Amino acid sequence: QVRLAESGGGAVQAGGSLRLSCAVSESAASPGCMGWLRQAPGKEREGVAAKDARGKVTVYADSVKGRFIISEDSASNTLTLQMNTLKPEDTARYYCAAAPATWASTNLLSTTAYPYWGQGTQVTVSA
Repeated sequence: QVRLAESGGGAVQAGGSLRLSCAVSESAASPGCMGWLRQAPGKEREGVAAKDARGKVTVYADSVKGRFIISEDSASNTLTLQMNTLKPEDTARYYCAAAPATWASTNLLSTTAYPYWGQGTQVTVSA
């Protein structure tokens, strides 16, 4: 089992930046692919950014390309999402998600790629 805990959400004006962090439990086996997904009120959860198990491949939703950066610090078992040039439409609850190293997924931005989820952190962007 992988335990995940997000932090770093908050309220920011459009054009601003936030950095989300996801702490991965130290007692867990090393996770496979990991990602950030978000859910706005009344909308389905959607993938934002993800990386494969080896960190060689990163993918982004078209809506955040060029603005968001996903990265991993293996030494501290932390997955981060740097969000720049935020827009009101980025307002959502952001979730960190992970899959076991034995899982393989063809779509890293799909919710079905991840059985492990954090509780999420709220990001609110005002115009």
